[in-house]
Amino acid sequence: MTNREKEILDMISKNPFISQQEIAKSLGITRSSVAVHITNLMKKGYIKGKGYILKDRPYVTVIGGANIDIQGFPYGKLNLNDSNPGKVKISLGGVGRNIAENLVKMDIDTKLVTVIGDDPYGKKILEECKMAKIDMDDSLVIKNRFSSVYLSILDEEGDMKSAISDMDIINEIDIDFIKKKAMIIRNSKTVVVDTNIRKKVLEYLLTNFPEIDFFLDTVSSVKALKAKDIVFKCHTIKPNKIEAEALTGIKIDSEKAIEKTIKYFTDRGIRRVFISLGKNGVYYGNKEKIGYISSPKIKVINATGAGDAFMAGLIYSHLNNYSIDESCRFAMAASILALSHENTINPNMSIEKVEEKMKEMIKC
Repeated sequence: MTNREKEILDMISKNPFISQQEIAKSLGITRSSVAVHITNLMKKGYIKGKGYILKDRPYVTVIGGANIDIQGFPYGKLNLNDSNPGKVKISLGGVGRNIAENLVKMDIDTKLVTVIGDDPYGKKILEECKMAKIDMDDSLVIKNRFSSVYLSILDEEGDMKSAISDMDIINEIDIDFIKKKAMIIRNSKTVVVDTNIRKKVLEYLLTNFPEIDFFLDTVSSVKALKAKDIVFKCHTIKPNKIEAEALTGIKIDSEKAIEKTIKYFTDRGIRRVFISLGKNGVYYGNKEKIGYISSPKIKVINATGAGDAFMAGLIYSHLNNYSIDESCRFAMAASILALSHENTINPNMSIEKVEEKMKEMIKC
């Protein structure tokens, strides 16, 4: 779907009785151009027929954190326990929110279910998510509360060395709130959850919506433990080495140990497992096979959003019926795009750019 077609479809969604002339006037184009775009939308199946009867648009729901990220970048080598000359960047973050923005950039309609305060940071999150076309209509806004803030220090190689996460507000997402979103969840093509949410909420989601393919982002080794007893109800997980060790109790110190870990997960019902080893690549597996993809050598600008882009790539691949091998390559290409930009979300992220990066990876 082109950007113009998306604009027209959004206008029709809001007002099914809108005329072609009204659309043309609003967009500053001719009525005949509108007619051509509507014909194309009908051919593609987004509009079922006259009267602008719309086909239900599939969407992904992401349930998790939304933050303001404050990141410090040193100009040279990072000296701990000292003041470092550098620059500070403020941007939107949060694992769930980052995944949602990457998904939108991959042309997937996405609903973000999170919680923010009514402070300036919360307003900034709402405004920028709206601009990014992330649907936050089902998120919770709480009066007189501060929104989540993630403060991190990166080293000269772009890797995070230390961080403080102030995310207490996420605990306002409780089971009663999730019950009110049941129809949104059940109508989703896929649901992504991150372990920033409460353990009992995570357990409720994975237990009460068995028809949904859940993708779990484990976030950190400490937060991953929330899912330890129920992770096997997920369709796909992507822990790193430390998070996988926390979930299984298996020490990953060899290729054989990684294979044992993947088998531990798949034997218990998880359909796809991706274990990140950072710059040393990714191991992946399902019931049928276990594979490995090495990471190409690249200049890392900011490693903060790589895992979120990887998860978005896995979801896109799942929705498009990619094999597990293709899924891992696509997701890795997305993460490389994220690594190569100063922003947590690469503004150039798109399906076309990911596919270009995949081709470059093959040549390496």
